[in-house]
Amino acid sequence: MSPMPGKKRFSKAPRKRSKPKPKIKKKDPIFIDGVRPRPMFVDYKDLDLLGKMVNRQAKIIGRRKTGCTAASQHAVTRAIKRARFMALLPYVAD
Repeated sequence: MSPMPGKKRFSKAPRKRSKPKPKIKKKDPIFIDGVRPRPMFVDYKDLDLLGKMVNRQAKIIGRRKTGCTAASQHAVTRAIKRARFMALLPYVAD
């Protein structure tokens, strides 16, 4: 017996599942020639690299977008904060 008298129930056609896309592993931008520097250190005076790690509002970009490992993201964050303190990078964008 259908839930409502007088109404026909139609079965839905099965949906086609999309194939999972292969995840491409991003290369860590901090690595030098594919080798991880030990100890992990990012120079606060390297404004080209630090400029890539902040967005237009001068916020630090997250690890998932930059492709950094956790250790290198900590080093980048530390370097950005030092550069801000030394007035090499802005705290907020104009």
